[in-house]
Amino acid sequence: MSLRLGDIAPNFQAQTTAGPIDFYEYLGNGWGVLFSHPADYTPVCTTELGKTALLQEEFASRNVKVLAVSVDGLDKHHGWINDINETQHVSVDFPIIADENRVVAGLYDMIHPNASETFTVRSLFIIGPDKKVKLIITYPASTGRNFYEVLRVIDSLQLTANYSVATPADWKEGEDVIVVPAISTEDAIQKFPKGVKVVKPYLRYTPQPNKG
Repeated sequence: MSLRLGDIAPNFQAQTTAGPIDFYEYLGNGWGVLFSHPADYTPVCTTELGKTALLQEEFASRNVKVLAVSVDGLDKHHGWINDINETQHVSVDFPIIADENRVVAGLYDMIHPNASETFTVRSLFIIGPDKKVKLIITYPASTGRNFYEVLRVIDSLQLTANYSVATPADWKEGEDVIVVPAISTEDAIQKFPKGVKVVKPYLRYTPQPNKG
């Protein structure tokens, strides 16, 4: 059975390019991004791992740890990292899981037979401090992932986890947010002292509450 939003992300132990890890211990009390690749030495994924390495400080500033997974072994992973570092002008320091026995692929339903009988599809999971799955995106092999969108979603998830708000289409950090329907307008005015703009009874905006 495939994972769904709100499910507990399965724990696992694995060999990685950074040594053996326990997934839950690796995440600690923070957030996590787990993303899979069909195989090493694939061109689109080479650019994706490079972009992730370039954005590592952005992820770290949000208390997010990243790790990648593919069904190839550690030797191939280390060789591929050298290529990524060379071609993308980065230093890949986050772990890449060697999932040769497809344990992680099975736990996270990363093998889609209609796409490939042997390789993992290109799925990405965001996992919260409560170890629940907050987001799942699966991409075709031909389309590179947008990691700025991943960061944008993390910003939204972290904001909406702490305040009674939602984020509108194309929202970015610092922009106005939506008051959730469960809060009455009267209560919203008390709760959000920066002001509440009522467009419709169900559509109310307020400035991002954790910004000065």
